[in-house]
Amino acid sequence: MLFVKRCKYDKVYSWLFDQLVRSATSIGATIVEGKAGSSKNDWKNFYVIALKSANETKYWLCLIRDTLDVDKIKVAELLGEAEEISNIIAEIIMNADDIK
Repeated sequence: MLFVKRCKYDKVYSWLFDQLVRSATSIGATIVEGKAGSSKNDWKNFYVIALKSANETKYWLCLIRDTLDVDKIKVAELLGEAEEISNIIAEIIMNADDIK
């Protein structure tokens, strides 16, 4: 959120940042919602959705990096964090059958 708050951009590009905020905040919200899943399969499906949101977040960051005049170093850091989150969620999904 701080990245978006600090960015200066024309109003015409606000939808890019709106999409970034939506996808990024969806990751955690979906995982929290999934913790109350009614079954193991339900729980796993929420993690799959969270992984999709993490990957979507990377897409929006790349689009912002490649089309706007933003702090490229900060975007690279955020992309690294989004990649780590994606990897963690993917690992949880792959090991879901081992979780009791």
